[in-house]
Amino acid sequence: MNHLSIAKEALVTQAKAVSQLAERLNGEFQTAVELILGCKGRTVVCGMGKSGLIGQKMVATFASTGTPSFFLHPAEAFHGDLGMLKPVDVLILISYSGETEELIKLIPSLKTFGNKIIAMTGNGASTLARHADVWLDISVEREVCPNNLAPTTSTLATMAMGDALAVALIEATQFKPMDFARYHPGGSLGRKLLTRVKDVMHSPVPVVSRSTSFHDCLLVMTSSRLGLAVVMESDELIGIVTDGDLRRALLENEGVVRENVAQFMTGEPHTILDEAQLSEAESYMLDNKIRVLPVKNTAGKVVGVVEIFD
Repeated sequence: MNHLSIAKEALVTQAKAVSQLAERLNGEFQTAVELILGCKGRTVVCGMGKSGLIGQKMVATFASTGTPSFFLHPAEAFHGDLGMLKPVDVLILISYSGETEELIKLIPSLKTFGNKIIAMTGNGASTLARHADVWLDISVEREVCPNNLAPTTSTLATMAMGDALAVALIEATQFKPMDFARYHPGGSLGRKLLTRVKDVMHSPVPVVSRSTSFHDCLLVMTSSRLGLAVVMESDELIGIVTDGDLRRALLENEGVVRENVAQFMTGEPHTILDEAQLSEAESYMLDNKIRVLPVKNTAGKVVGVVEIFD
């Protein structure tokens, strides 16, 4: 049995199903997004079994991108957790068949409370779709499961629709990287987005002048262990010298060891403010193909240097 060919066929089939999902998007999706945007409460996602697992993922994505939300287990809801709801909450009920008993039993209560309902089902004629305010079509031709039984393609379609909602909401609310960072303060992503240049810059700065000799410049760079020195003149930054500058100068002219810094420094170096985000500094260095930036404060004084990936 060729497991590789089976896997490839499964992936192609699932990709096709998601593509067909996009082709069927209509005004119902627009209405769903507007309902969530206008919601004065939370977006509450509800589903049983694998639909519930997908729903929990949707909630995690919504919550981390600026849409207040939580997951409500339908069975627990029917036994008291409905008290978690407010009339201003919007419900997203997920059931591929649209006939999941635990969800259907909730509809009368939700109608009584006045909650708006967005149904995600594969059957527009189902009980859930007919009683919802909005129906999002997540139907697929068949499951990629050889027996057409295990939820596979349908769960992928459900997750894709949830992500489409999340992306639309991110764009609509103009949710920015710094907003994302506030909800993700832990880990490398949060660190990169929340850390300022001043938090990681190297200070004090190794300093030389135009007239510093090659030998003395090398001593300053070696003692700092940063592999660089900034060139100052009357407290003004006029250049920078890096290990690369020294190597290139030696390759071009061995006699440079008898020259001074003015002959091999890089003039008018790029700089960055100490209050800038570390992510901004890294992007700037990558875009300009440089590995180090002198750091200035708002008064224009050089207060440190930052290296890429510090």
